[in-house]
Amino acid sequence: MSLMPLLAEMSGSFHVGLAAIGSAIGVGLVGAKAAEATARNPGASTQIMVISIILAALAEGITFFAIFLAK
Repeated sequence: MSLMPLLAEMSGSFHVGLAAIGSAIGVGLVGAKAAEATARNPGASTQIMVISIILAALAEGITFFAIFLAK
């Protein structure tokens, strides 16, 4: 009984989990900073929302790259 297939399967999914955690942290930071920026300048809330949605989508894209690389 070899541990290599088990380690290969675990490491294949491990980077997807790390990418998902990293992108979740990134989206959380983007949301927190967007809320802070809106509180400081309510007049720019539309522009801040558009930029934060784009940045959140880019951060989530990292997870999809990791999923595609795993398959």
